[in-house]
Amino acid sequence: MKKLIALALVSATLAGCDDAPAPDAFSPEMASFSNEFDFDPLRGPVKDFSQTLMNEEDKVALRVAGTLSKEGCFDTLEFHDVENNTGASLVLNANFYLDAMTQEKRVKLQGKCQLAELSGTGLIYETNEKGFVVAARNNEAEIIYHYDSDGYPLGRTAKSKDKTLSVEATVSSDKRKKHDYTAETTLNDEVVGRANQSCRYDSHFNPLSCELVMTDLSVTPHKIQKFTIKNTISYY
Repeated sequence: MKKLIALALVSATLAGCDDAPAPDAFSPEMASFSNEFDFDPLRGPVKDFSQTLMNEEDKVALRVAGTLSKEGCFDTLEFHDVENNTGASLVLNANFYLDAMTQEKRVKLQGKCQLAELSGTGLIYETNEKGFVVAARNNEAEIIYHYDSDGYPLGRTAKSKDKTLSVEATVSSDKRKKHDYTAETTLNDEVVGRANQSCRYDSHFNPLSCELVMTDLSVTPHKIQKFTIKNTISYY
């Protein structure tokens, strides 16, 4: 009798798992911005977030933060590369993102809040029928952006003159763990770098924290760097 009860409980549990709602897909804006600006995309009604990359000495190497409207448009987006002492802070104003300090126009938008043109570079973005940025071009370069069936950004391929630089990720087969991935960077078809990431997730299947290992294969001996990514996310 006890075995039958246990089997019934297991069956009920498994049935509950089957009926659980599927994770949200990634919006075209979130996926496209993260693909272009190199941060981890998030699912669901995100209100604001931060992603902080910590090196092995537990010091901040890179930080990205943003706020979004209820419609999923980025109201603000901020980058701070501590190691290279560079950064940018963008604020939405009508059909442009302005530099928060100088008020200069940095990014032109198409539609309500999708990338259209990067000011000063002549780089013009192209979208597909679903609204995802799939290409960008100017007189010197062409970039092709890749996504999976759920809209998760898998990387991009950039071509300029005699160079082709590509980053391509292979994600977990578990749709709830899209941020668990391996990625390769190639230069003119030669593998020059690898990355592996594994994460802890919240109830929206967004990463709370991740462990990232990056290997630079372009140098001898190969250089391995380990990072921890700490995220804060609030929702509407």
